Amino acid sequence: MEQTDAVAALSALAHPGRLAVFRLLVKAGAPGLPAGQIAEAVGSLSNTLSANLNILSQAGLVHSRRDGRQIIYTADYDAMRGLLTFLVEDCCQGEPAICGPLTAIASGDACGPRTC
Repeated sequence: MEQTDAVAALSALAHPGRLAVFRLLVKAGAPGLPAGQIAEAVGSLSNTLSANLNILSQAGLVHSRRDGRQIIYTADYDAMRGLLTFLVEDCCQGEPAICGPLTAIASGDACGPRTC
């Protein structure tokens, strides 16, 4: 991941509402969630949610697809892993005791139902 992409992703996540939406979509997994369900879950007005989803989408963290009359949103796990990898890439001069767990999560090795 390039530094400019990391800055865009971190900027998009640096807002309580957008972070809540992203975390919800990460938990939802590949099926994703319709906008109405996201709004209800995070307690957001539809116009605010729309703006937040747009920012997350522009940062490459969220994708959408149409399913009938609904728009379904999903987290982009590759982008999330890319951001995590970027953040720990030069971690602690490779000290395994510090970076080991972080690197495992970023690479997907530690992903399970509770962590990914």
